[in-house]
Amino acid sequence: MSNTISFDDFTKLDLRIGTITEVNDFTNARKPAYQLKIDFGALGIKQSSAQITEHYTKADLLNRQVVAVVNFERKQIANFFSECLILGVADDKGAIVLLESKKAIKNGTSVS
Repeated sequence: MSNTISFDDFTKLDLRIGTITEVNDFTNARKPAYQLKIDFGALGIKQSSAQITEHYTKADLLNRQVVAVVNFERKQIANFFSECLILGVADDKGAIVLLESKKAIKNGTSVS
């Protein structure tokens, strides 16, 4: 079991819905990945690197809504700065499957 956190710790995470507006191959990444631009409405466009090439093509991802943590510090990955972390779960082979809404949600809406 993982470490227990308080509810106050959880509320520090800013989880939002956003729409992927651009997808590019991340050729400088050590493992296969995409560079994503995600529209979070009033929060603007944020970029992220994601190792999700196993289950998703670039065409699959374009205009797909995802859940992301938007208040992490920027992280440099090779020559790219990731500004948010999209959320997913590992399948039985360790490949990531994205968490997403079945219904269209306004970009930037908080997950509660």
